[in-house]
Amino acid sequence: MPVPSADFKKVLKNLSDKEKEAIILRAVRRDAELYDLLAYELLPDRTLEQVFEETSEVIHEHMYGVSGRNLSKNINRSLRKSVKEIARFKRITKDVKAEIDLNLYLLRLIFDNFTGQFESRYKSFFAGTARLLLRTTKLIRKNLHEDYHLEYKADLDNFLDQVHSRSQRIHLTFDVPREFEVE
Repeated sequence: MPVPSADFKKVLKNLSDKEKEAIILRAVRRDAELYDLLAYELLPDRTLEQVFEETSEVIHEHMYGVSGRNLSKNINRSLRKSVKEIARFKRITKDVKAEIDLNLYLLRLIFDNFTGQFESRYKSFFAGTARLLLRTTKLIRKNLHEDYHLEYKADLDNFLDQVHSRSQRIHLTFDVPREFEVE
């Protein structure tokens, strides 16, 4: 991302309100994420809960909209799209706890409905799920207070246990802990 130069800032400061408005409107027409960011920052009725709900609906559509001849590949593609949607949510809101909650929502969808795909010959869905689980545990440990660790422990231990109960775990190129340790 380019850093605005001093000359750029000077010219921007000298623009009239009408010119600034025209530039912003042109920019948001080209970039949907910029529009969502500005709407979240500027509109009083655009709340974190609303953005969270919209993102969870998109994740739900990605995961349940899977069809096609090769279900394993398509569900893995949906997992990647969902993870990208969560990253987009994080860039817009900058809220780590909500990002973790979306990760857990996605993990619940997977472990409640799609564990049959873990035994597929395509190992990428299982590996992607395990990677998301590992990333979520690291995010919780790094960014949230210890009190939240207890809140998430039961779900994470359940997911970790399910990952370790699968034969595919031996193909993982990274270590997944057996349980979520609370300090």
